[in-house]
Formats: sequence, structure tokens, C-alpha cells
Amino acid sequence: MSRYRGPKLKLTRRLGDLPGLTRKKSKKISPAGEHGQQSRKSSEYALRLEEKQKLKFNYGLNEKQLLNNIKLAKKLQGSTGLILLQMLEMRLDNTVFRMGLAPTIPAARQLVNHGHILINNKIISICSYQCKPGDNIQIKHKSASIKLIENYMNFPGLANIPSHLELNKNSLTGKVNGIIERDWVALQINELLVVEYYSRK
Repeated sequence: MSRYRGPKLKLTRRLGDLPGLTRKKSKKISPAGEHGQQSRKSSEYALRLEEKQKLKFNYGLNEKQLLNNIKLAKKLQGSTGLILLQMLEMRLDNTVFRMGLAPTIPAARQLVNHGHILINNKIISICSYQCKPGDNIQIKHKSASIKLIENYMNFPGLANIPSHLELNKNSLTGKVNGIIERDWVALQINELLVVEYYSRK
């Protein structure tokens, strides 16, 4: 899978805060680009593209994955934008990140890929696994896994764990209690613009 490996602070200066991509903050005040961006009005297409890019870089998806998620969200009953956000938030890598077991989504993805995370006592190494209400998440009972998680938990994470998740820090186990609500999504985004962007494709 192709991943973004370029400078992350440049992205945050251009797109705004991306809590899943990096915890670093830029000291530069002016917008990204030579001499700062000129103060001109963005086109409707540019606004939609920017919202789509936020979603793509924050959750670490490539274009094909995002398009497949959009198609799946359209088939389900309800608001397509809200369903899309819920699907992305319920991914295993994002769930591990939101529980505070990793400082960023790329770090959480590495934990999952390397087999440190168990779902219902089974090792799941697929980052896009959709967590369901009732799933129990735990760390593999190996000293290397536990030490890695403890090091990660020393990083300053998000302010608090969403209401649909719970974490026991002593036993390093967590549980998914339900589907995330829109108010608990950490990324500042207008999901309707993303749906509009793909509806015109």
C-alpha cells in the first residue's frame, strides 16, 4: 500500500490540524507556500478537494481505499458523510490510536501490522479491520509488545477517549461499546464536501 512519507508539518500548515497524522505543531505562522498564500477566494472545487485531502492524510488512506469506502457508505441507509466518518473511525488502526495506545495513526498501524494487537483473543494484523460493538482489544502478552505500548502511552495524546471506547490502563485492555457519534470525531472536517467531491467523479 502506498503511504505518505513526505514532510508532515507542511501538510498540517496547508490543511490545518490533522491529529491522526502527527502530534507536532509548526512554529511558522504564515500559510504554506512561497511568500505565503495569496488572499484570493478558493473555488468550490478547491474547497472540496481540501476536505478530501484532510480525510485522506489524517486516516492514512490512498485514493482507491477512500473511493471504496465512499461507495460502501452510499449503499448503506443514512447520511453518506456520517457513515463514511463512522467507518473510518471504526478502523482498527484508528481505534488503537483513539484509545491512546499509540501517539498517531501511522504508529497504531505499525502496532497492528506487527501483530501486537489482539481482537477477541485473536491476532489481527489488518489495519482496515472494522471494529464492532462488543469487540475486546488487548495487547499481546509479550514483554516487547507491552514495553512498546507503555513507551507510546507516555506521548501526549488526544484530550480524552471517545464515549464508545473504554480502556483499562493497568491491564492494557480495551472494549468497543458502540458506534462513534459525530461529536466525538477529532478531525475538523465538513464530510458533505467530500461526498460532493466524489459525486462529481
